[in-house]
Amino acid sequence: MSHTNPLPPVAGTERVVPALRRKRLGVLDAVLLVAAVATYFFADLYLALATSVLIMIIFALSLDLVQGYCGIETLGHAAFFGSGAYAAGLFALHVSPDPLLGLVAGAVVAALVGLMTGVVVLRVSGLTQIMLTLACATLLYEAGNVAKSITMGDDGLTGYTVAPVLGLFEFDIYGHTAYLYALAVLLVVYLFTQFLVNSPFGLTVQGIRENAMRMSLLGVRVGLRRLMLYTLAAAVAGVAGALSAQVNNIVALDTLSFTLSANVLVMLALGGTGRLYGAVLGAVVFMVLSDRIAAIDPTNWLAALGVLLIVVVRFAPDGLIGLVDRFAARFRRPRHAVTASPESVSTQATTTDKEVTP
Repeated sequence: MSHTNPLPPVAGTERVVPALRRKRLGVLDAVLLVAAVATYFFADLYLALATSVLIMIIFALSLDLVQGYCGIETLGHAAFFGSGAYAAGLFALHVSPDPLLGLVAGAVVAALVGLMTGVVVLRVSGLTQIMLTLACATLLYEAGNVAKSITMGDDGLTGYTVAPVLGLFEFDIYGHTAYLYALAVLLVVYLFTQFLVNSPFGLTVQGIRENAMRMSLLGVRVGLRRLMLYTLAAAVAGVAGALSAQVNNIVALDTLSFTLSANVLVMLALGGTGRLYGAVLGAVVFMVLSDRIAAIDPTNWLAALGVLLIVVVRFAPDGLIGLVDRFAARFRRPRHAVTASPESVSTQATTTDKEVTP
């Protein structure tokens, strides 16, 4: 009976398999999930704040895709958040109050905005790219302010209602449904971003971030890959904006403001770029500290956050997630301890002596 040899491994699988393994959820994922569930049961009075934190985590994840994994500098990421928010609000007002359809509408509109602006923004780099992203966001802000018949301008878009989630769970004044709804959306987005950054497409984009010229010489269409990721990140930011519109029942003009773009950039700097955990940790720290410091000192709370950012940048250039990694490394024991024999030690000493002796 003849035995056939197995087929040789496909070229590149030795790189793809470790990437697929990195998509498995770890201990830190379990800790974050337990903390989210514990917040629902033991922090009932802070569910509104916790829901805002979940929304900003989604927003920070979208910025991390653009800046951390692709290296695209931006100061106008709020353009996609606000586009998704207004799309969801207008969709609920004129089309359907279904929240899931509203999320899809927000993601699609934000993705279209990202596609159109990305064609212009991604043609340049450096300071010019930063200024173009800021200009695009400013133009959208002014358009939202001028089109008062549609967006209601400074008064904010109101008057729409959101139907119960899946037709079963109504939004209550205590925020229980809103929190669980936002948590479920965050889990879906987080799994999607985990899959995206560890997929062959995501690894290619990270290679473009490191050396775009080399990837281009390898036959990778650099411009197309960057535009695709920029559009996907815009869609994720649109989901965050749509979620904010549905939970708060109002879309303010500030959803397109430069302040929001700067805030999410600070969140990412605090947590650490190029790490999804960094986006999560940075958003939690920024939002919670902003609320607590503003409650203590409503006048100078921004100064306290500025000092915190300076300290983190000085002593943890790779963000808070870098500190967590270094702290965990100190308590991580090596799996295989190698004990050197006396013969090997003497041999190494003899070799060293021979090398040093002239």
